[in-house]
Amino acid sequence: MKGLFPLPLSSLLPLLFLAFLSIICEATSLNYTKYTQQVSSLRLERIQRHLDSINKPPLLTIQSPDGDMIDCVHKRKQPALDHPLLKNHKIQKTPPEMPKGIKMAETEGVRGNNGSRSVWQMWHQKGRRCPQGTVPIRRSTAHDVLRAKSLYHFGKKSSRYAAAATAGRRADAPDVVSGNGHEHAIAYTTGGGEVYGAKATINVWEPSIDEVNEFSLSQVWVLSGSFDGSDLNSIEAGWQVSPELYGDSRPRLFTYWTSDSYQATGCYNLLCSGFIQTNSRIAIGAAISPVSSTDGNQFDITIIIWKDPKLGNWWMGFGDNTLVGYWPTELFTHLTDRATMVEWGGEVVNSRANDQHTSTQMGSGHYAEAGFGKASYFRNLEIVDSDNSLSSVRDISTLAENTNCYNIKSAYNNDWGTHFYYGGPGKSPQCP
Repeated sequence: MKGLFPLPLSSLLPLLFLAFLSIICEATSLNYTKYTQQVSSLRLERIQRHLDSINKPPLLTIQSPDGDMIDCVHKRKQPALDHPLLKNHKIQKTPPEMPKGIKMAETEGVRGNNGSRSVWQMWHQKGRRCPQGTVPIRRSTAHDVLRAKSLYHFGKKSSRYAAAATAGRRADAPDVVSGNGHEHAIAYTTGGGEVYGAKATINVWEPSIDEVNEFSLSQVWVLSGSFDGSDLNSIEAGWQVSPELYGDSRPRLFTYWTSDSYQATGCYNLLCSGFIQTNSRIAIGAAISPVSSTDGNQFDITIIIWKDPKLGNWWMGFGDNTLVGYWPTELFTHLTDRATMVEWGGEVVNSRANDQHTSTQMGSGHYAEAGFGKASYFRNLEIVDSDNSLSSVRDISTLAENTNCYNIKSAYNNDWGTHFYYGGPGKSPQCP
């Protein structure tokens, strides 16, 4: 099955009596009424053509308990290879050279604070997996597209900064200006040196989202290029809650890339061509389970992104360094050589509905001072150097634009290395 309407438009006439298409979602606490909209047959046809281009014919489909459809697509048929820069690309079969200091593992997943492992993606719960030689891809639907601002904006981030706000910034300042409604609590490398990768272990929570078009994420950014121009290259991975993108309020594993400051290139997950998946057990965009609870069990995921010194592609590892896939070096300009900055931390969208700060939570919804079991954390921050060696980051700075709403506190110890707590509730008596 390639989509909702594989038939020509003439076959859709029985549907045209529908004046409205309701956008129905499991996150019923959110107000979706303004996303109930009139949809013309022409727009539906355009959406279906796009869905046909990204929902490749599966060899097997697995229905997840959360409603997701996971398509097992032959790895040579995945969307990545449709990219014009990858027409002659051969999927990398030679394993990348792992950074010195870590080892590969046979398992992947979420680790509990007692070291135990559990089901880590909801579609695994019935024990089903995609066959070898295929990759699991979360199927996109017309409802997913219609929640976006437009078909063009589907699966894309807006720029993290407003052009007018960047005029007086230092060239090496982190890419965080909140003039467009994005707010952050991040740690970042300083000095503008050469970086070839980054790693962190990220606490997973289920923050509440105030408005459908807002999100809350916790991620790693690997960056190169200028923050005040149109050539910023970024590779990103972590977890996010985004009702607009996924139609629910569950935390989900995600990736992102751009080579032009979030303008025309790149997208989330596999919603456009670019990222090449190699793993048959990890579905990017699928829900993570279990998640942490206040004063209860804490669960975290480990993410590493690094440049393979053999072929130059940027690889992603998950869990105990299980390979997920890679961003081919051909996609980038500045990241073709190296990165110049790494950021770790949280980001939310504050749409200021009713001219008030959003109550969308960052991390767990607790401020950094609450500490373990209440505040969300990043631990064991590491970077990869030019020798492909992994080492703990010692020289970092932290930044939060609005500490009354979201904040960050960093520290160091032998077990967690460089780490930080971060987050906040958003709207509150101290964040009006």
